[in-house]
Amino acid sequence: MKKIGIMGGTFDPVHMGHLFVANEVLNIYGLDEIIFIPAGNPPHKRGTAACSYDRYIMTQLATLSNDRFTVSDIEIKKEEKSYTLKTMLEFKQKYPEAEFYFITGTDAVIDLPSWHNPGELLKICRFIAVLRPGNSLEDAKTKIEEINRIYNGHIELYQAPMLQISSTDIRSRFKNGMSARYLLPESVEQYIVKHRLYLETENEF
Repeated sequence: MKKIGIMGGTFDPVHMGHLFVANEVLNIYGLDEIIFIPAGNPPHKRGTAACSYDRYIMTQLATLSNDRFTVSDIEIKKEEKSYTLKTMLEFKQKYPEAEFYFITGTDAVIDLPSWHNPGELLKICRFIAVLRPGNSLEDAKTKIEEINRIYNGHIELYQAPMLQISSTDIRSRFKNGMSARYLLPESVEQYIVKHRLYLETENEF
């Protein structure tokens, strides 16, 4: 059975932390590939600083060097809200024999009860909850155990060696004329500079 990792996010912009975690999970869980899915119109976000097209291209550039990473436009090409369940049902149709691993941060997993139909989603795929810097391991364990119990789900907590990198900080650096070198792939940095992304004042989200 093919094992496919699904890594969703706004990727605004994609950075070395995303790539590092994806590669760690790929190897530790023995996945065949990881599909990055830039969010189109996510219901839990108030907006993105870069448009969906730019975020998609940046994610493509960032993953080109790894032949086990691919990028899907399944969410950004839709105008309506991007619900994870709907996306995963489409992937299940496309790869009916595959086993899916949804990779996201513990903060998102803890918020899973507020997602659209979490019970059905947990029937379709396993979740790998990656502990983010600053999050409490014990709190995350307790909350994830409770969600697994309520929904009879399969959520695994993974504590990867984390890089202290955030998309918010990177956007702030570009806005203030600071270098973001080594925080994201050089090709992504060049794209941002060329297209003058993240220079305008933005709301925090």
